[in-house]
Amino acid sequence: MISDAERDELVRRAAAVPKTHSRPDVVFHYSEDGSIKRFAPHRPPSNPSHPPAVWTIDAEHAPLYWFPRHCPRISVWAYDDEQQGRLSELFETEASRICATETIWIDPMRAARLYEYRFDGSRFAPWTDADGQYIAGEAVYPDEVVMLDDLLALHADAEVELRFTPKLGRLMDQVLASGLPFSFVRIRDARR
Repeated sequence: MISDAERDELVRRAAAVPKTHSRPDVVFHYSEDGSIKRFAPHRPPSNPSHPPAVWTIDAEHAPLYWFPRHCPRISVWAYDDEQQGRLSELFETEASRICATETIWIDPMRAARLYEYRFDGSRFAPWTDADGQYIAGEAVYPDEVVMLDDLLALHADAEVELRFTPKLGRLMDQVLASGLPFSFVRIRDARR
């Protein structure tokens, strides 16, 4: 296991890697509530100093959100051949993206129904703090809503390797040490 100081340094270095952003045609928001008609800007509890915004994700990073809302998960991926070689070697995979969560979430994932809200990407600007995330500062209305009722198949169809592990800690350390692009979502809800 790596120390807290080493973990903090790895996160700091990953955040310093320049990110490229091209505006997608369509961006998405995922929810277990299929009845949302209007998305109003809000401050996220995890980042109360951020101006109110509506948050969306591009198609490439959408697998990060194909989980029940409170499900802790991590993801690591490759953008190019060099990164793919490192991902394949370190994580023993042929996939270009791995998503992982805790084993206690397999039944909730099987039962989950998510709603994919689709928006015109031109109404959103890149959020430079995270790959694939886009924000709007005013209320927006979805162009379309699609129900997703098989999250396991969704990952498989997208060729995302989905892993289940009793705890995420050791895998998080591996991801941080890899130097590869990554995301941690709802980690505060992870088992200790």
